[in-house]
Amino acid sequence: MNPPIRRRRTPSWLWLSLISFTALMVLIAYETRWVHPDIHAYFSQSGNLTGQQLATRSRRYLEEGLGILLEEEEPDAIQQARLRIELGYSLFDIGLYRNEYACTVPSLQRLDGLHDMLGRDVVPPPALLSQDLLQPIRCLTEIEMDQLDRRGEVTNRFVEETRRHQALVLIGSLVIYLLGLLFWGMHMFKHRVADRATRESLRWMAQALRDPLTGVGNRSALHDDVMVEPGRSVGLLLIDIDYFKQYNDALGHPDGDRVLRELVALIDQALGGSARLYRMGGDEFAALLPCDDIETLEQACASVVEEVRRAALPHPGHPANEHVTLSVGGVQFTAGHEAFAAAYSAADQALYQVKAGGRNGWQVAGTGQVLLRD
Repeated sequence: MNPPIRRRRTPSWLWLSLISFTALMVLIAYETRWVHPDIHAYFSQSGNLTGQQLATRSRRYLEEGLGILLEEEEPDAIQQARLRIELGYSLFDIGLYRNEYACTVPSLQRLDGLHDMLGRDVVPPPALLSQDLLQPIRCLTEIEMDQLDRRGEVTNRFVEETRRHQALVLIGSLVIYLLGLLFWGMHMFKHRVADRATRESLRWMAQALRDPLTGVGNRSALHDDVMVEPGRSVGLLLIDIDYFKQYNDALGHPDGDRVLRELVALIDQALGGSARLYRMGGDEFAALLPCDDIETLEQACASVVEEVRRAALPHPGHPANEHVTLSVGGVQFTAGHEAFAAAYSAADQALYQVKAGGRNGWQVAGTGQVLLRD
């Protein structure tokens, strides 16, 4: 059945490739043919002196300050004007303007003097005030015009370079287009071979990390999952079915396999679907869950034991109970290779203590807390 599926998929891949490369060609042609107006509008901003230049904003602040001092009569007018002159000064006082424009330093000196006078709440006469601010404003206007001219020159050079290389870009795009088609053909051929081998490898890898009876992970999967995120805080539960051999002896192995699958579902339900489950072999399971504190771990252990108790699965071979029960040992640890080995041993020891105490309960390693049914 696979060959027909692959024959149907091949044309769709071809059309997608053709459409993609055609769109690439159209985009490149558009950018190289009609890019000039956009670049010119961006760089030159014809008829507009505001732009985003520092000089423009500085000039505006100075004009606002001058207007406040000449027209406003409010008590805080001097402070408002002084603030705007400070803002204008800070945008004006940059190395580029100082080094390249002779009017910058004298203008800044005038602004310094005016700023000091305003700081003493002294407002110069209108004639002197206009002189102190109009010279810096004229200087900033000259800077704006010069910057505008420079931007125009940059734009013209850029456009000329764009036109000069336009033909080269189009030819290069055509070469890329043809090479892309060739690459696509080679890629699809190798992809079909690699895809088959990859899917087969993944299938075997998945089987190697899964318990075929219950569908949960096995011991190797548990180790791999712990190593995936070293440093995180996790909880490990080791879960043992009490007197499972007697269960198989009483009801047979097919019934034992069925109850194993039922218990996996019950454990997953008890942990709210947030844990990853593993079958360690025989009647022993493990659960790995996010765990930031001992209380979370204890609640998880208790939930597993109580969920199976409530299910009341018959166990005719149980010497102390009519239903299936579990013994659980838990431990909290920080994921890591050495920590995992120690944590597994601690959880196993806690499980052993539960079994030694009569089974049908749980214990968390290191806390001494255990819950057993009478």
